Amino acid sequence: MAGNLALDFVATVASRETIAHEWLPTPGSLAEWLVLSGAVDTPPKVSAVEFARAIELREALYIALRKAAAGSAPDDRTIALVNAAAAHATPVPVLTSGGVSSSGSTPAALALVARAAQVALTDPRLRFCDGTDCTRPFLDASRGRTRRWCGMAGCGDRAKAAAYRRRLAIRRA
Repeated sequence: MAGNLALDFVATVASRETIAHEWLPTPGSLAEWLVLSGAVDTPPKVSAVEFARAIELREALYIALRKAAAGSAPDDRTIALVNAAAAHATPVPVLTSGGVSSSGSTPAALALVARAAQVALTDPRLRFCDGTDCTRPFLDASRGRTRRWCGMAGCGDRAKAAAYRRRLAIRRA
């Protein structure tokens, strides 16, 4: 997880510049992701129109986050999209005998994503992974703000192993 709901949402397309693996190919998969992400506890019904709007929001966020990580402001269209999505009421938490449960519509769950995007787009810790083929954004909370990879379990391990193999090959040569 990236530490921000909007960044996790953008990461539902893996390796954008190469294979572009889509983790949300259907409205049902979006409903499942909204539960897995913690936005809601029960999957909302996602209409075709809501699904299309969610994907439009995600793609606009990706471009805006790339710009923000490079020091540029998002364009007016993206700002309007994010603000419109954020304007919806968010899911309502309800206390039950079993704990707290949160439910809501697709626009309500996406309002949480949009509000997280508002924070991420203005966060100076925003970075994108340096891993080969990785296009995941993350918030760099490291002490010196020198984090390079979305996570050590994948991209960081692969990069360090490749660097080790290069050093080993140089020593052998």
